[in-house]
Amino acid sequence: MKTLYVSDMDGTLMGADSQVGTETAAILNRLIDEHDMLFTVATARTPATVVPLMQHVHAWLPFIVLSGAAMWDAHQGRFIHVQPIPDDVTQAVCDIFEQQRLHPFIYRNHGGNMIYTHHYGAMTASEEQFVAQRLNLPLKRFLLNDINYRHSPDEAMLIYSMNDYAVLERVYRQIQVAEVPCTALLYRDNTDPSVALMEVYRKGCTKAAAIARLAAGIGAERIVAFGDNLNDMAMLRAAHHAIAVENAVPQVKAIAHEVIGPNTAHSVARYLAAHLS
Repeated sequence: MKTLYVSDMDGTLMGADSQVGTETAAILNRLIDEHDMLFTVATARTPATVVPLMQHVHAWLPFIVLSGAAMWDAHQGRFIHVQPIPDDVTQAVCDIFEQQRLHPFIYRNHGGNMIYTHHYGAMTASEEQFVAQRLNLPLKRFLLNDINYRHSPDEAMLIYSMNDYAVLERVYRQIQVAEVPCTALLYRDNTDPSVALMEVYRKGCTKAAAIARLAAGIGAERIVAFGDNLNDMAMLRAAHHAIAVENAVPQVKAIAHEVIGPNTAHSVARYLAAHLS
């Protein structure tokens, strides 16, 4: 059967240095070039970081970015299959954040090939570091201290926040109680478990839905997926064969068909080499 192979990036495909290792890239390129492997990544990241991280990999399929809120066509250099958040949902989510005296980042699709990230007010130390590491990326622009951060003609794709787990859990629970029609994800950061990450997308928007859309488009009959964290669980449940890396959280290992080595040992690439070569 025609198989689509999909890997999460942070904590799965990438090593401890948050890079796609030289060995991983070399193995993937050999399998793509010589064995016609259908491979892509599905990540919460945006093209601003995915494109440079994947620049040495010969992947020709679109990248699934923003946890399925869009795909990025690297050949055209633009978003495709965007799943925007309705404006009333954006406002409802921001209302809940502001009730906790918080302001999230709002990621918007600007011109089809750029993300404008709007934010207003104080940031946590984690958020400040997050912004500082991304200020000069060519595919993303931050609009900080934007008093009108909630309103823009550009469609919202993601509402995002980094904070203590207990703080964001209150926001997450309130979104659930209010039955805001959206997909909300809350999980701990791979590198610093004391930091929680919260992502809010359009209702029904998941990595799994995007992977299914891509598989149908290329005629793939089987999906093999690799992951490590809670935001990978939907795609792992939907995959025909779900694989967790050794460093995955217990919930992910529990639903995986197979557990391989850790992300620090090029385990995804080595697994693919062993099964496709």
